[in-house]
Amino acid sequence: MPPQTLIERYTLPAMGDIWTDRHKLETWLQVEIAVCEAQAELGYTPQEAVEEIKAKANFDPERVLEIEAEVKHDVIAFLTNVNEYVGDAGRYIHLGMTSSDVLDTALALQLVNSVDLLIAQLDELIEVTRERAHEHKYTVMAGRSHGIHAEPITFGFKLAGWLAEMLRGRDRLLQARKQVAVGKISGAVGTYANIDPQVEAKACERLGLEPDTASTQVISRDRHADYVTALAILTASIERFAVEIRNLQRTDVLEVEEFFSKKQKGSSAMPHKRNPIRSERLTGLARVVRGYSVAALENIALWHERDISHSSVERMMLPDISATTHFMLAELTKLIKNLLVYPENMARNLNCYGGVVFSQRVMLQLVEQGMAREEAYRIVQRCAHAAWNTEGGDFRSLLEQDEAVQANLSAAALADCFEAKHHLRNLDVIFQRLGI
Repeated sequence: MPPQTLIERYTLPAMGDIWTDRHKLETWLQVEIAVCEAQAELGYTPQEAVEEIKAKANFDPERVLEIEAEVKHDVIAFLTNVNEYVGDAGRYIHLGMTSSDVLDTALALQLVNSVDLLIAQLDELIEVTRERAHEHKYTVMAGRSHGIHAEPITFGFKLAGWLAEMLRGRDRLLQARKQVAVGKISGAVGTYANIDPQVEAKACERLGLEPDTASTQVISRDRHADYVTALAILTASIERFAVEIRNLQRTDVLEVEEFFSKKQKGSSAMPHKRNPIRSERLTGLARVVRGYSVAALENIALWHERDISHSSVERMMLPDISATTHFMLAELTKLIKNLLVYPENMARNLNCYGGVVFSQRVMLQLVEQGMAREEAYRIVQRCAHAAWNTEGGDFRSLLEQDEAVQANLSAAALADCFEAKHHLRNLDVIFQRLGI
């Protein structure tokens, strides 16, 4: 078996750990040591010097900041501190490299680790959603368009749509991982003038990265924008699901409800309140993540072979967006897993106004019996609107009393129009596509 790479030997317990200052410096040191090992393998530096570097190399984050306050350069401050530990062998560290070789390659390690944690959490969410979709495959409810009752669906069908969207989000994360999993050890302006391209290839292999195809002094920021926009789309999907839960939890709907713990309180003033606070939180956080997509896109246009206008943005954006998205995925996982579902309320809402949601089925049956479509539409619409506009209105009763309907549909045929089974007969097609 091939030896483990440095990145394989290092495991991280949580998203927050990836973006600490200490771990950032640890990834810098990983990159520097990987390059030293590659240099030695190719015969550019003595192997014993590299072994000494690996044995002694260390840093003190506070000391790095102390030096940086004087030299006003973070990588120089870091290297100065590392050399305080290593001594004479330190002269072989950073040979032929520029600061962005360290910064961008180390950032790739942080991003890869972040994507892996995001995918792991998304996989848990996908599995929970798959289970709930299977559970409620035949839990009939009203479909809605424009916020108005449309035709019957099932709650499992709604969850299946969410599941499909999450799977697409997972594909985007995998694509984003591929885009950011690149290193760059090509020196100032990226021409390899003072370092062998084989050093980059071997160092990147040790780190579990691919060499960038054609970098400048920095890795082009379209890759990082790919990561940010993938997260923005993923969290926009989370927002869609959260908004749906919020709407279905409204007092006058109450078809689903966020789990409300025994000692939980909803309002300081109104003891009856049970608010969809988790869904509202997710809705708000999606706005934060989405806002970063603009900054990520604007980071692409740097001056010539590099400037550092992107750096200040990324120091805020990448840790924040990674941690926020991870939290949102975990929060939605718990929300869906513990979501309370009320089939009786779904049935009640479905049949309000005497089942107007079955209007198309009635119209199609009248057409099938020979009635002109426009005439059938007019009759069914008249009865539906009369039921809608009358307190306690009953669409089905109005149809049963209509002479044209009576002349074309038997009582059994009309009753069959109000069976939800017609709307469920092709559910298997969708569920089989998703492996539910």
